[in-house]
Amino acid sequence: MKHRNKATLLFLVLAMNVHGQIHHMANVQKTDSISSFVKSYTDSLKSYRLELDSLHQIVEAYNGLTFQADGNYSRLFMPMTFYHDIVNDQFSLEDNPLAHSISNKALEKALLHIYLYRPDLVKKTQSQLDAQGNVSPGQATIIKNKTDIVEKIAPTPFEPVVNPLEVVVKKPNFWRFYGDGYLQFLQNYISNNWYKGGESNYMMLSNITLNANYNNKQKFRWENKLEMKLGFQTSERDTLHSLKTSTDEIRYTGSVGIQASRNWYYSLQLIANTQFLHGYRNNDDQVYSDFTSPLDVTLSFGMDYNVNWFKNKLTGKIHLAPFAYSCRYVGRSALVGQYGIETGKHFKDDYGSEFNINLNWILSDLIRWRTRLYGYTSYKRSLVEWENTFTFQLTKYLTTNLYIYPRFDDSMARNYLHGYFMYKEYLSFGLSYSF
Repeated sequence: MKHRNKATLLFLVLAMNVHGQIHHMANVQKTDSISSFVKSYTDSLKSYRLELDSLHQIVEAYNGLTFQADGNYSRLFMPMTFYHDIVNDQFSLEDNPLAHSISNKALEKALLHIYLYRPDLVKKTQSQLDAQGNVSPGQATIIKNKTDIVEKIAPTPFEPVVNPLEVVVKKPNFWRFYGDGYLQFLQNYISNNWYKGGESNYMMLSNITLNANYNNKQKFRWENKLEMKLGFQTSERDTLHSLKTSTDEIRYTGSVGIQASRNWYYSLQLIANTQFLHGYRNNDDQVYSDFTSPLDVTLSFGMDYNVNWFKNKLTGKIHLAPFAYSCRYVGRSALVGQYGIETGKHFKDDYGSEFNINLNWILSDLIRWRTRLYGYTSYKRSLVEWENTFTFQLTKYLTTNLYIYPRFDDSMARNYLHGYFMYKEYLSFGLSYSF
């Protein structure tokens, strides 16, 4: 009986604490936030749990009442519900030891104070729970495995049917073909009484440059370049020829190179040049040049340097050959003994050194400069040619060309006015096309 009184006293203290907390929550204004209320409620449950654990230990220590754990405590954690049995127990005259145990009394008082002071928290009633019915007890489901009897034989291997694939291997194309050409005209009119004299004339000039280069990207290349120029002009003072050639040239340049370093190649170069038609002078029927008369061929061995400067604006090649073989051939009998060839002979050759510089410089979007500087010396005779073509791009297909060509050749007869130097220059306008 003494132990029972102590347990009763502890539960009364617990009930008073719960009552005080609930009464404090009832006095809180409804304007409080949900989070503060939830925190207070969870703190109360935590405190109540600690007190129950302490009471459980005390009861077991004194071997007093049996502390039975049941589902009544879940009412504190479930949505707040109005239970009829709590009200009935409070007004019942019978003394039910199980229903009026200390733990149940404390639980009932806690819920009863919520009913009295915070009825707004009650969301359901016991009648609604009864209408839902009891929770159906779980039933064990028996799973029966059906065993199939199969023969223990090796599975038949599956070999997928593979359709043959047609593999096409394309050989890389190491060739590059490109070129350009233009057709231009010039007209000059001078009246008969022009105070400085002169004569009217017309001129037509055509030029085609073809390139076929092979480079296998494995230190071998073969470059081919064919240049063909042909121009005609009229002259009122020439009574023998209504039309004469002003420009007549065929030049082939070929080289085979093996790469020595990034920009240097060991190179074998061949240059051959002649003309298409007969060459005349004013009022003179004598032929001064013809096809293969003369024909100049130079074969040289040296080094090539690839030029790529100013962000691809200045490109080209420089050929330096300390060993060169040069020969000149004249096929027309009337020209035998000219062009530095001895009288009665059609052929002349010698050895020496050579250099050949070919550059293309894009000065601007509208101006391009193509230059060729060629030199050969046998240490007895020398030949230097410097061709310059300035192209002014007016539209996509219309251009103006300024051509300047100085030449030095001491194998020719010396001129009393210019010596061994010769000059050629023209300014033309016309069509151009690159491909």
